[in-house]
Amino acid sequence: MTMIGGLGFTAPWLLLGLLVLPLLWILLRAVPPAPRKQIFPAVTLLLGLADKDSQSDRTPWWLLLLRLMAVAAAILGFAGPVLNPTRDIAGSGPLVLVLDGTWAGATGWQETSKQISARLEEAGRANRPVALLQLSAPKALQFQAATTWQQQLPGLQPQPWQPTADQIASASAHLAASAEPFDSLWFSDGLTYAGQQEIIKALKARGEVTVISSGLPVLGLLPPVAKDGALEISLLRSQPGEATLPARTVQVQARGRDPGGTHRTLAQVTAQFDVGATQASLQLALPAELRARIERFELPDQRSAGAVALSDDSLRRREVALISSAAQDEGLALLSPLHYLRQALTPTADLIEGSLGDILPANPDVIVLADVARIAPDTQADLVTWVEAGGMLLRFAGPRLASSDTAREAEELLMPVRLRIGGRSIGGAMSWGEPKILAPFAEGSPFFGLPIPAEVAVSSQVVAQPDPSLAARTIAALEDGTPLVTRKALGQGQVVLFHVTANAEWSSLPISGLFVRMLERLAVSSAAKPPEAQSLEGTTWRPVTVLDGFGRSAEASTLPGVSGPDLIEQPAGPALRPGLYQSDSRSLARNALAQGDLLTAASWGSDVTLAGYNKSQQRALAGVLLGLALVLLSLDVVATLLISGLLTRPKGLAMIALVFGAGLGLSGMPGAVQAQEAQEETAPGEHVIRAGELTLAHVLTGDAKTDRIALAGLRGLSDTLFFRTSVEPSTPVSIDLERDDLALYPLLYWPVTATQPLPSAKAYERLNSYLGSGGMILFDTRDAGRAASGTASPAARRLQQLALPLDIPPLEPLPSDHVLTRSFYLLQDFPGRHPRGALWVEASPADAEQVEGIPFRDLNDGVTPVVIGGNDWAAAWAVDANGRPMLPVGRGYAGERQRELSYRFGVNLVMHVLTGNYKSDQVHVPALLERLGQ
Repeated sequence: MTMIGGLGFTAPWLLLGLLVLPLLWILLRAVPPAPRKQIFPAVTLLLGLADKDSQSDRTPWWLLLLRLMAVAAAILGFAGPVLNPTRDIAGSGPLVLVLDGTWAGATGWQETSKQISARLEEAGRANRPVALLQLSAPKALQFQAATTWQQQLPGLQPQPWQPTADQIASASAHLAASAEPFDSLWFSDGLTYAGQQEIIKALKARGEVTVISSGLPVLGLLPPVAKDGALEISLLRSQPGEATLPARTVQVQARGRDPGGTHRTLAQVTAQFDVGATQASLQLALPAELRARIERFELPDQRSAGAVALSDDSLRRREVALISSAAQDEGLALLSPLHYLRQALTPTADLIEGSLGDILPANPDVIVLADVARIAPDTQADLVTWVEAGGMLLRFAGPRLASSDTAREAEELLMPVRLRIGGRSIGGAMSWGEPKILAPFAEGSPFFGLPIPAEVAVSSQVVAQPDPSLAARTIAALEDGTPLVTRKALGQGQVVLFHVTANAEWSSLPISGLFVRMLERLAVSSAAKPPEAQSLEGTTWRPVTVLDGFGRSAEASTLPGVSGPDLIEQPAGPALRPGLYQSDSRSLARNALAQGDLLTAASWGSDVTLAGYNKSQQRALAGVLLGLALVLLSLDVVATLLISGLLTRPKGLAMIALVFGAGLGLSGMPGAVQAQEAQEETAPGEHVIRAGELTLAHVLTGDAKTDRIALAGLRGLSDTLFFRTSVEPSTPVSIDLERDDLALYPLLYWPVTATQPLPSAKAYERLNSYLGSGGMILFDTRDAGRAASGTASPAARRLQQLALPLDIPPLEPLPSDHVLTRSFYLLQDFPGRHPRGALWVEASPADAEQVEGIPFRDLNDGVTPVVIGGNDWAAAWAVDANGRPMLPVGRGYAGERQRELSYRFGVNLVMHVLTGNYKSDQVHVPALLERLGQ
């Protein structure tokens, strides 16, 4: 491509035609030759007459200019002008495109793919062989034509990990195996990682290296940490270059299932990056019930695994064991040491009660000992082991503990401090003074920030022995400084002691709202620290769900398990994908980022050429100029007719306006073209026709055979509707979820394949809007035969991924009284090409009741938004151009009966979409009862 004045020309030699324009001007301006004189006597009759109309003896200058402009526009158009042309990188010979291909580049992956495509086009024009090396999934170098890589480009996907040491070694070996020198283009995701300089060194040894990066900061989300009753969420961003980062606001969403089982955003908060800051944090306080439902935290504006933090057991509803030294029937309920604990913890925890020996094998999260002074030696050893593994032991004082010798002589493992003999009585006849109130909670206390009611007072307590470590272990105290609550760490867990009773005998704390909030704070902050590798020795963790590079969850039942130490210590990679892992009843999230990680921008050195993304997209101007030439030539025709007198002036002006308006449309002015490109979806004229008729549609899957059968199936169903009902459907169509308007089609048939791509976020928004406005989707996994054997097919697993972002209500197997069984035909089976398979629809309302004497329940008027099955209905409906069945169904008469029932199911389905639960109206009861009796 030749550059001239900022424009590129694909055929610059045609510009030589512009040199002919001056000669053309001279030729057109030349005076025609003088006429030959011929005597004609009759001409004498015309002498003395005056001619009111005069004609020029040469072409007017403005018409010449118009013609020259038309010719010049045509010459420029045929020369192939290009606006904002991409400047080809100088060089020849082999070229290697190196990609980081990590989660850090997932957010801008679409733009990166465009940049790679543009570089491949340059290499193709220069006839350079190209090899591609993705460091997060390295393969041996294969030098091929650039067009070959263009075809493979859509298959490249970012991985949810940074290149591992093994992958760096493998990539270096692949580079060393090449026998010839080559230049390199490195598309960097913007972050540095171990081994990056090793690859740079290997590339420099082979030729010139150019690094291409977007230059934008990378954002990441660290796993939330439970701290003092709230979730502390930290965000990171990298700092590319030396420019100061501006302030930035980022949304953080907590997503999970609502009580109805639908995935929704349960909470949303805003984090603020200060100017120049690379870290931001926020506090999120949620009720325990809501916090336990959270499955993941994410940055909605960032589509990457690094912008997702999966949650695990640390946020689930806790199990709390209550143990008291008092007998079950001792005293009144209000005097029971456990009564107020039950009232305070029941809303936020699952309570279990029993003896200590029976409870320890259940491995609860918290064990509460109410006035338990003595613990059997063998049970005490087991309890110590449980605490060291991450449990929290919460102890309350009482008369038994005050009168015992527990922790008197020396500190004990299961007591946070040493205790004085006896107790302290305040406010009685023999007391040391008036009842004491609580001092404000110190900043380092988990109770910091809780308001202290004035009515909370302490009349008795056990007193801690003075000790150098006492101040550090005190997390609540009375106004005179006496410790009220003490705590110490023990291994991965902790031991907490309330120096008062768990009932109202020694203080009014248990009957106050403060007591509930203090227990909630302790229950939240009692989450175990991140487990150490040594503590997981001998365990195997199987992946439940894993993340891809874009942060989307995928089912992982086919992946192998991971040993416990590797899950903690090994970096993420092909053998250890970020995701949620389980071992027995425990779950542990392995995220792309961990606490302590930082996002550091890559540094390349002064001897590496750096380049940014080409933001201005090149655009061909040939169509614009050729269209302009047509407009000018059309105007020339009209002007010539006007001058010659063959066209009157009013008609001529009207024709000029018409030609000029049509020419603007043909020329495709840049502003109009850009507006059209910016518009994602056009409304063709045929949409008006479709809006006035019933049109069945199927979703394109990318598999040619599946799409062909789906379209033929809808054609067969449309014919059946036309001949058997009053519905007259138009020709069925295939739709693209990314482009087509879904509102025109009341029913979408979606055949599910194991390899079809997931729709984009915008497509999911349109799908959810479609479902919410009354549309229906029939998902067909076409695997009923395999599903009957009890195994999940690849299509079924893909359906789980496809349906995850959809707002689908709770489902149930089709009940026998559902309106689908009678919307047109009376049916009990719904076969397709497979005879039997489960059919799932929206669950019926819980309050739907069946009145005696009526064969169905009184349901609302809604239409189930989704129907899910696997009977391969399109294959049973499919017909060829002559109306003959395309595919066999069953054998003999039984097979044709199965096909007939399949058509009847399709008719019922369309009628249900069009009429809702109309056939649930009681006015149809007599007729239906009569038909059922027949």
